[in-house]
Amino acid sequence: MKKLIILAIVIIFASCSDNLEDLNQNIKDPSTVLGESLFTSAQKSLVDQMVDLNVNNNNTKLWVQYLQETTYTDESNYDQTTRTIPGRHWSILYKDVLKDLDEAAKVISATTYNLPEDEALKPNKLTIIEILNIYTYSILVETFGDIPYEEALDIDNLSPQYDDGLTIYEDLIERLTIAIDNLDTGLGSFGTADRIYNGNVTKWKKFAASLKLRMGILLSDVDNTFAQEAVEEAVAAGVFTSNNDNAEYAYLSADPNTNPIHANLVLSGRQDFVAATTILDIMQPREYEYLEDTNENGEIDSDDARTVVPGSVTSTDPRLAYYFDSNVDADPSVSEIVYFGGEIGQTASYNSHSHVSERVESATNPGVIFDYAEVEFLLAEASARSFNVGGTPKEHYDAGIMASCEYWEVPEGEAADYLTQPHVDYDTAIASSSAATPWKEVIGTQKYIALYNRGFEAWTSIRLLDYPLLATPADAVSGFPTRYTYPIVEQTLNSSNWEAASDAIGGDLAETKLFFDIF
Repeated sequence: MKKLIILAIVIIFASCSDNLEDLNQNIKDPSTVLGESLFTSAQKSLVDQMVDLNVNNNNTKLWVQYLQETTYTDESNYDQTTRTIPGRHWSILYKDVLKDLDEAAKVISATTYNLPEDEALKPNKLTIIEILNIYTYSILVETFGDIPYEEALDIDNLSPQYDDGLTIYEDLIERLTIAIDNLDTGLGSFGTADRIYNGNVTKWKKFAASLKLRMGILLSDVDNTFAQEAVEEAVAAGVFTSNNDNAEYAYLSADPNTNPIHANLVLSGRQDFVAATTILDIMQPREYEYLEDTNENGEIDSDDARTVVPGSVTSTDPRLAYYFDSNVDADPSVSEIVYFGGEIGQTASYNSHSHVSERVESATNPGVIFDYAEVEFLLAEASARSFNVGGTPKEHYDAGIMASCEYWEVPEGEAADYLTQPHVDYDTAIASSSAATPWKEVIGTQKYIALYNRGFEAWTSIRLLDYPLLATPADAVSGFPTRYTYPIVEQTLNSSNWEAASDAIGGDLAETKLFFDIF
């Protein structure tokens, strides 16, 4: 009997001990994060950074002169240092994107799924993670030049060496080739955890091939043979063929999951940006009359120092009404609908200038990181370089304009009429161009218009093609930035490797041209 009592006591204490340990566990939070959740988080961080308009994160829409600041004009004047913008870009892409993708791949690889059909999706999931890794590294190289690559993401190595940008880029293209071949379009992948393609592997394969096309084109001036091979392989693999293929992140209507532009322009309650005169003058050419009105300090008032000459507006891009609002304080003697932009690098009254359209600032406007219109312009460039991609430069150029108009829901008839305008018609524009390489001006200008609201891609296109020509900001602190300078934290905590990388690229300056930008 005593033995039974003692045994019961032991069991009770053991049971109590287990229960007490259970009380110390947080049963509401998982002990590990799912790889799929890490993938979703990385996607959002990546797209947020690429589409953002917050001056602390991304200034490319100001640099390419789609928009102009109203009050604080530092970023419009190419100031990268006041808000340490390069450091934010570097940190977000390395820490919030690449590191989360790296961890997602590790977790998914180590996970054994209960259902055989779920286990079968692992290879596609890991390959899609690889594709986003490649995309992110390509953005870092296109931004900075030489970057940590082989030694990146090792938390025990706080001083990683930098690798040569061109070498990285070519390696990324090779990795992309393998990834394209590894995708199994007969199976699914992430499903709803994928906010871009909802797990559609066929579309991810098109995205990867289109990315290979874009990266190949970027190397055209530095390694034409390698570039041509990459471009032709990409086309053979199957690039985007319609706007249904666009890589768009699906934002939601409630903060903090809205499009970041909505947070910048609407939720903030601020009035920091207006349309820039550069893009408006390209889309609606006009003449200005400069006045001598002065403000209370006796200085020429930048808001009232010019007006549009009546009758000088002879053509209007039909997308203009979809990009910006219209007719802000237009001169009543001007019969045309006039869009008025802020002069580059100067302050600009919010009420006296055009603003982005309601669609652009909508909470649920998708975050686009690649689209069909861009692919057609890349194919136009490839054809102009005599790469074997099928079709003529004009055919792809026209298709790019039509794809852009379709995306913005411009009526087809208006888009077709636009193509016939002398400054738009490919053959007429080529014949009238005074540029050393006319196709670069003609394709580059229309590609720039089509890339509206995608500042980073427009910045890269301008660096490669040198068109359209941009205005010099009123108080520019540097020449046109052809790269981000390295983050200050790298200069202080990884100084020897930073110095070596700076020397290798020709100096850690905003105007230092990167390996692909040789003309």
